[in-house]
Amino acid sequence: MPVFTFIPNIAQMNQAISDTTILPVMEHFYTIQGEGFHQGRAAYFIRLAGCDVGCVWCDVKESWDKASHPLLEIKKLVNNAICHPARLAVITGGEPCMHSLYELTDQLRQSGFETNLETSGAYPISGLWDWICLSPKKFKSPLPENLQKANEIKVIIYNQSDFAWAEKFEKMVSDECKMYLQPEWSRVEKMTPLIIEYIMRHPQWQLSLQVHKYIGVP
Repeated sequence: MPVFTFIPNIAQMNQAISDTTILPVMEHFYTIQGEGFHQGRAAYFIRLAGCDVGCVWCDVKESWDKASHPLLEIKKLVNNAICHPARLAVITGGEPCMHSLYELTDQLRQSGFETNLETSGAYPISGLWDWICLSPKKFKSPLPENLQKANEIKVIIYNQSDFAWAEKFEKMVSDECKMYLQPEWSRVEKMTPLIIEYIMRHPQWQLSLQVHKYIGVP
C-alpha cells in the first residue's frame, strides 16, 4: 500500500516553535478503525475537543466545547498509545485542525506510529501526516488547498441532494485521492440503497460504512 506523506513547508515548520505540549482531549482509546480506506485496522484514536463546524447530525456534539474537556500532556497521550500493539494513530475531533498538531504528530512518529488525520478541512492543516481523510461539510466549507492535500475524501450522505453536492469535489482533489460516500448513521437504512445505486452508476466513488457501530466498538 503506498504511503502518502504531507510535509509542511519551512514557514509552517517554523510555526511549530509556538506549539503547546498540551491539548484539549475529549477521549482517547484503542479500537478498530470503522470507516474509509483504513477500515478494519487496529488503531489508537485521539479525539480532540473543540469544533465550530456545527453539523446538525454530529454524533459527538459533546466534543464541540473545548473548555469542557481536560488539557492533557501530549507525552502522556503518546505513552498511553504505546501501551497497545498497533502503531496506527488516528487524530480526530471535534475539528482537530483548530489546534497546532506538529508536536503531537512529531512525538507519535518518533514512537513509530503512522499518523492519520480526520478533518473537515475548514482550518489549515498542521502536523506531519501519512494519511489525510477530509470529510467536507456544508456548514463550513473546506479550504481549497486542503482538498489537494487529501488522500481520501468522505462525504456524508444525509439527503438525496448531497450526491450533487459531493460531485463538485471530484475536480478539486488529486487524481490519487480515494473518494467515499457514507450514509449518515440515523438515516443509514434509507440512504445506503441510494448510495449503492449511485456508486454503480459512478464507480469512481466507493462505499464507506460505520462498521464500528455495527460491531459495537468505539
